[in-house]
Amino acid sequence: MAQLKSMVIQRIELIHDPFLFPLSFCVWVSYMEGTCIDFHRDSFGVFGSVSEKKMGKEMAAGAASSSVTQEELTLMVKWSGKKYTVRVCGDDSVAELKRRIFQVTNVLPKRQKLLYRKIKNKLADDSLLLSQIPLKSSLKMTMIGTVEDDLIVDPVETPEVIDDFDEAVDIKDKEVNKQKMKRRIDQYKIELKTPCRKGKKLLVLDIDYTLFDHRSTAENPLQLMRPYLHESLTVAYAEYDIMIWSATSMKRIELKMGQLGVLNNPNYKITALLDHLAMTAVQSDTRGIFNCKRLGLIWAQFPEFYSSKNTIMFDDLRRNFVMNPQNGLTIKPFRKAHANRDTDQELVKLTQYLLAIADLDDLSALDHSNWQFFTENMHDRSDG
Repeated sequence: MAQLKSMVIQRIELIHDPFLFPLSFCVWVSYMEGTCIDFHRDSFGVFGSVSEKKMGKEMAAGAASSSVTQEELTLMVKWSGKKYTVRVCGDDSVAELKRRIFQVTNVLPKRQKLLYRKIKNKLADDSLLLSQIPLKSSLKMTMIGTVEDDLIVDPVETPEVIDDFDEAVDIKDKEVNKQKMKRRIDQYKIELKTPCRKGKKLLVLDIDYTLFDHRSTAENPLQLMRPYLHESLTVAYAEYDIMIWSATSMKRIELKMGQLGVLNNPNYKITALLDHLAMTAVQSDTRGIFNCKRLGLIWAQFPEFYSSKNTIMFDDLRRNFVMNPQNGLTIKPFRKAHANRDTDQELVKLTQYLLAIADLDDLSALDHSNWQFFTENMHDRSDG
């Protein structure tokens, strides 16, 4: 009996371990077809004495609580006179739900307002986990939102994303984040525009404030393009495959890159485009829940070409590569294009850095925060 009690206590401890029962969400969206969902829960035996019975009930309660975060729910979303079925299971945030709704409505998450009177304003908090609301299967909600028009410049009222990650946040080993990454790899398939090239390193580029000033206005989008963009990509292409990854819709990525002449440039090729649906929500003890760009998604789909050893990413937001800090380089944001386009030299300097490290076997061993010193030292050696 003592051995049985010990096993039961261990079972209870496992149930309440947040890393063994991560708040994992398997979220996918399908058009309204009247889908049925079956739910399954672990059942636990009732033991002989009063104390064991109580212990068994506690175990069952703990299992039920964990099961709630993993249960599948079928939600009905009403929008623009149509009904859509959103199937969710487990642990992702309201932001993840909105991304899935975007897939069938084409309304960007930032344009969506979800209404359901019984939970008041909880759906307005993108960082809130759906299991915390909580939602019930067959729930019907209304979505208010407008499909994004074809403007290349973001509306002024769109809130600015503030990068407050002044230091590394060690969250990559959390089991909940590993589970989310596995699901994203299964759900999101990268479509190649041009074949990957054997022996080339990989350069992953953000768009907004990295290649383009998306806040300023201009008669021609080329006036908002970062100086030396095409020249830099042409030089980098000799050593690197190039992917573009932006936290916006694929439609807007293709629009921006097309109008800037990046997608059809004769001097270089873009290997692939990744949009906001490729991003993953991660959970931090100190920062809460936020979305980032996990390079593991690319490495998992093209392991014979790319890895942490030959990949570097430029982004003006440090939080976007928080899961791969050894591969990220924080680029100086390109703002106020009209005032700065005659003096901005960032891409020229960074291209020199890319060439300087191109022959190294392992880029992840570098401290990219000191990239300017690395380039200067290379120049000093060459001059000597």
